Amino acid sequence: MPKMKTKRGAAKRFKVTGTGKIVYKKAFKSHILTKKSTKRKRGMRLSGIVDATNVKGLKRILPYL
Repeated sequence: MPKMKTKRGAAKRFKVTGTGKIVYKKAFKSHILTKKSTKRKRGMRLSGIVDATNVKGLKRILPYL
């Protein structure tokens, strides 16, 4: 049985916390920031936790995470 390959694009976008939850960085924070409100930009600073419905799929594409 060969080793499983990790999807490299996903590996760069997700990390696992100490408790085993998968976290990601919020999108839409890179450019065109003048039209976005301060409150909206402030919310994008925080990392998000992946919803339970998506964890199974992420475990499949990130077997060694």
